[in-house]
Amino acid sequence: MKKVTGILLLMILMILFVSVSCKKADDGPITLTFWTHEDPNRTRIEERYIQEFEAANPNIKIERVTQSSTKLIELVQTAFAANEGPDIFNLSIEDEYAYIANGRVAPINYEAAGYRNKAALIDAYADGFLDPVTVGNNIYGLPLELTNWCIFVNKAVFRSAGLDAEKDYPKTWEEMADISEKLVIRNGDILVRRGFDFRYPYYLVAFVPMVEQLGGKLVSDDGKTAIVGDEAWLTFLRYMQAWGPNGRNLGSPTYTNARSLFNQNNNDIAMATTGLYQEGRIKADNPAFFDSGDWMVVPYPVFENAVNDTAGCYYGHYYMVNAQSSKAKQDAAWKFIGYMLSHPEEYLTEVSLIQPTKALFNSATYKNMPYSDVFTKDMERGHIVYYGANSAELQVLIRTAVESVMLAGVSPENALTTLRTAAQEVINENN
Repeated sequence: MKKVTGILLLMILMILFVSVSCKKADDGPITLTFWTHEDPNRTRIEERYIQEFEAANPNIKIERVTQSSTKLIELVQTAFAANEGPDIFNLSIEDEYAYIANGRVAPINYEAAGYRNKAALIDAYADGFLDPVTVGNNIYGLPLELTNWCIFVNKAVFRSAGLDAEKDYPKTWEEMADISEKLVIRNGDILVRRGFDFRYPYYLVAFVPMVEQLGGKLVSDDGKTAIVGDEAWLTFLRYMQAWGPNGRNLGSPTYTNARSLFNQNNNDIAMATTGLYQEGRIKADNPAFFDSGDWMVVPYPVFENAVNDTAGCYYGHYYMVNAQSSKAKQDAAWKFIGYMLSHPEEYLTEVSLIQPTKALFNSATYKNMPYSDVFTKDMERGHIVYYGANSAELQVLIRTAVESVMLAGVSPENALTTLRTAAQEVINENN
């Protein structure tokens, strides 16, 4: 009996030791790794938020690491594959949703993030914008930004070609090609100045809507059939073939991203597809251009024979937390995310990022942003980007199809056949 009692006492002591040790670990210093995409204006305010948060929470340290948007996609994927993902990260939802589907991210701790409960969180945001990160009874991310793209126009470049941007800006994709033909400057076959060029890495956001305008779809409504509407897809692929260097030679994926050139006002790009955030970057990169009145924002074009008045898709970058992080780290991460996102008007005024809260959409700050009405109206014409466990794979397949007709001499018909077959295999794997 004494032996049994001694064993029980030993077990109790061991349990108490483990409990105390865990408690000390939970209460002790916590270091959170935070991976996000580059944005100098956002870095400036978020580094201040980190300092403020660490001062108020001396047991928590934040290590913020930035990469380009495209590089970050690869790094996060590689890190999670090795079970070494960051504690906090954000990607565009079409690249990020797979982490929810595969159980790699933790649901929100509502209280840690600063909300009384789930209902209070939902009530704070405009309708629908938490849907992409809601699965079952849980919400898995908080939006850093909600973004749609319109067309930024350099009025001075238009004037140099004898055009009035206010009147002559393109309303259709056919006009976009014809006007770009008037704006381009070539040195042989090299484009020294482009009228417009596309956001080539982002096929789900910027290109699929062009197909939808013509009545096509990426995936059928029941989710079982890929690449719906042959004629719509063929019209789109023929347009891209004509746009490229083997057609009218108006642009190409091989050139520097048009958006990244626009701010400098160096007479090398007239129009670029980008979001409201571009305004903050113009103001930071080139204040004289920002104040000049020589730029404007116009709606997303449609095809002349469009059957749907569809603008570019909108998407969200959502902060998410690694499910493999300890409970203490997860709670600290949501607390930090909640603190950062408690500054929506500063994100808007300093970085031109829209956090889709009801309060921000109704604020004078948002309504007074230049051309915010253009973005609002286009958002109403658009819809959330396609997202799912297979969205990143489908985006790569569309990219291959577009680049094959633009750069490799593949016919639109053959490119469509290859795309449909490969996309259907991806859809079948996830059904």
